[in-house]
Amino acid sequence: MKLNEQKLGQKIRSARIKKQWRQDDLAERIGKSTTYVGMIERGERLPALDTFVDILIALDITADQVLCDVPQYGMHVRLLQYESKICELSQKEKERLYEIIDVYLNK
Repeated sequence: MKLNEQKLGQKIRSARIKKQWRQDDLAERIGKSTTYVGMIERGERLPALDTFVDILIALDITADQVLCDVPQYGMHVRLLQYESKICELSQKEKERLYEIIDVYLNK
């Protein structure tokens, strides 16, 4: 499955702006050029894994924060995690949770 490069870049850009950094600031911290950071943020390039990790460390964010919803299967993984947690609930807790979901989805 293909990554949505634009969405990945937007999330990195958003995290950078939240820290009130310029592209230059991030580029300096990860040892890359400002042009390269711009290309990543515009979705023109995917960073190598080591660069991606450097970006996460520099911005003090997790891969989950950046990758959630980037690959199409990201939400599927999240749903599987919820399913696992739901299985651990008592029957009464499950019924209550399903009621809440039903109310939310039937807006």
